[in-house]
Amino acid sequence: MAKSTALPIAYVLLRILIVLNWFFGACVLGLLAFTFVNESWTMRALGVAGMSDAPTVMWAMRGIAALGVATVPLNYMILKRLLLMVETVRAGDPFVAANAHRLHAIAWLMVVMQLISMVIGGIGKAISTPEHPFHLDAGFSVNSWLAIMLTFVLARVFAEGTLMREDLEGTI
Repeated sequence: MAKSTALPIAYVLLRILIVLNWFFGACVLGLLAFTFVNESWTMRALGVAGMSDAPTVMWAMRGIAALGVATVPLNYMILKRLLLMVETVRAGDPFVAANAHRLHAIAWLMVVMQLISMVIGGIGKAISTPEHPFHLDAGFSVNSWLAIMLTFVLARVFAEGTLMREDLEGTI
């Protein structure tokens, strides 16, 4: 099999993404904690201090931040499974049962992430007004659901590939 430059790059990028995931999660957690320490400054900084429903908006923003923090371990679980899959591909043995299980788990984690995104989008719509619109890149995504379906299908392809390989090895 020819050497691929994509695999070492993917391996390094996944390692970097794991570190960045935890770093950004810690930053959001720190900002969330700060909203409780200095609420009035945070309200002014976010531009909600003059709103009549500023406390409600502030709590909604805290909820969004908390959901963001909750996604950090989910992202980690996805990235770690992808990293382990890249390692099996680099070793020349991608069609193993573990990779099928990893893809299946990734698909379910993506479902949870999409549901969280939909909740965040709902919170954004609930606090958005014509005077103070909130534009969040969250909510229902057709592309995300297509990626989820693709991941479930790929998990099944890997499971079938593993079974076919085992059958082939058994006949030789």
